[in-house]
Amino acid sequence: MLIAFNKPFGVLCQFTDRSTPARPTLAGFGLPAGVYPAGRLDFDSEGLLLLTDDGRLAHRLTDPRHKQPKTYWVQVEGDPGTAQLEALRTGVVLNDGPTLPARVRRIDAPPLWPRDPPVRVRKTVPDAWLEITLTEGRNRQVRRMTAAVGLPTLRLVRAAIGGHGLDTLAPGGWRQVQA
Repeated sequence: MLIAFNKPFGVLCQFTDRSTPARPTLAGFGLPAGVYPAGRLDFDSEGLLLLTDDGRLAHRLTDPRHKQPKTYWVQVEGDPGTAQLEALRTGVVLNDGPTLPARVRRIDAPPLWPRDPPVRVRKTVPDAWLEITLTEGRNRQVRRMTAAVGLPTLRLVRAAIGGHGLDTLAPGGWRQVQA
């Protein structure tokens, strides 16, 4: 079984939380019993999370050797210049080494749901949206890449993993999909 889930902002990618106070987890969304996340999405990121009850499928979806492309819509602070976009496309050096090249393009603001809490808007600082597609998945990689080129991330939404997309899933919604 493979489930596409639209993880809301401020939800952990696990079913329990031992911290005090407890934070919202996947347990609050009526997901089928026996599924677990194939990969992760940060607490402060939103969007597509795939869950499965099949260990081999989870491995195929998450193992870097299979190079499943992951596409993100990223709202950044600043007005991306040609040099910044080219740096993201060719690979950025992070503290854990250089990243692989990414597909990057500037996009219009995608038709997203309101975020709660909303992204802070500063009238004197422009922002822009980028679509970034990676084939690797380091911890907080997109945020670290945009910061490395001087474009801090304000909002991060994973739109697709391989051939699976968010489509019309509302935050907290899920559906079974074909593996």
